[in-house]
Amino acid sequence: MIVSSLLDTDLYKFSMMQVVLHHYPAAQVEYKFKCRNPGIDLVPYIDEIRAELHQLCSLRFTPKELDYLRSWRFIKSDFVDFLGLFQLNAKYVDIQPAQAGRGEIEIRIRGPWLHTILFEVPLLAIINEVYFRNTRPGLDLGEGRRRLRDKIALLRDTDGFAGCKIADYGTRRRFSRRWHEEVVTALRDGLGEQFAGTSNVWLAWKLGLTPLGTLAHEYLQAHQALGPRLRDSQVAALETWAREYRGDLGIALSDVYGLSAFLRDFDMYFCKLFDGTRHDSGDPFAWGERVLAHYRANRVDPRTKILVFSDGLDIPKVMALYKHFHGRCQLAFGVGTNLTNDVGPEALQIVIKMIRCNGQPVAKISDSPGKNMCEDSAYVAYLRQVFEIPVEPDRATAVA
Repeated sequence: MIVSSLLDTDLYKFSMMQVVLHHYPAAQVEYKFKCRNPGIDLVPYIDEIRAELHQLCSLRFTPKELDYLRSWRFIKSDFVDFLGLFQLNAKYVDIQPAQAGRGEIEIRIRGPWLHTILFEVPLLAIINEVYFRNTRPGLDLGEGRRRLRDKIALLRDTDGFAGCKIADYGTRRRFSRRWHEEVVTALRDGLGEQFAGTSNVWLAWKLGLTPLGTLAHEYLQAHQALGPRLRDSQVAALETWAREYRGDLGIALSDVYGLSAFLRDFDMYFCKLFDGTRHDSGDPFAWGERVLAHYRANRVDPRTKILVFSDGLDIPKVMALYKHFHGRCQLAFGVGTNLTNDVGPEALQIVIKMIRCNGQPVAKISDSPGKNMCEDSAYVAYLRQVFEIPVEPDRATAVA
């Protein structure tokens, strides 16, 4: 059994789920799976993935797990009571070979947002582990351990980086659950205070670490169908989040409509209200400079705000960003696949993204166009028009 606890997911799933319970309990959504690696044949493993899915759906939160969740200052008691009754249901997940062939599989998750939001992270972890245990059975992890030791030593032993902290964000694309735990344990023991924590709630609980996370793209995307007029959907999402958490979990995600559209909405009120912003697409150096300039233009001292970097990071890139921005703001770095799936074989680049909410298309128009995912090109064009996002003619934005 690959996933043995419903805590084996990322913190932002719980923080978003609480908002869904309190504000959008009737919302209906659809998610779609995509593998970005060319030539990966997942079809032979469909039955195994389905079997792991059904085991996932047999899990319930234990009393000790609920007590742990209840101990968080930002989790409300009624949400924990709801989780005490909660169970995932496989009827919301459909897994089939894709009609296009070429070894692709099609996964659709359809149902109430409240009852489907917890599928994404464990299902991606299942697909990863099933794939690698079949294609790389008995892989010697010695190379992975060597690479991990080198990363820890580079960050820990390089002069001038004692204040540079990283966190594990690698649940979705980990090589295996066992390897994930070994990696996080090694980071905790090898980096000490330079290891800020992990997004994985189960590992944070088990290893005595700080669970980290706030919100993801799906939260802002869903507001395209939940809020007032479309142009105000990003503002509505941020305001609803602030009402729910009252100053806690104050990191805003900036790339659902691109940085320019985000900064137009992230006015002085939000600059002062939120603790910082998270980068997840586009050039991180250019992004950081624009965000710092935006804070200054809104009479906010950037040194009081946090820039969180989380897009495809490795340790050298973390160190370069730290060196560039250190002393000008507060910094946080979330490293994912490069920590939890750097053992030799090429890692899978797989995602599950929300594509509909309440029967309406929703989309993300990223500063990294390869991350865009929507089945309705007309809607993407309309979204671009509404948020004044220029079209790059050589890059597709819709995924069929």
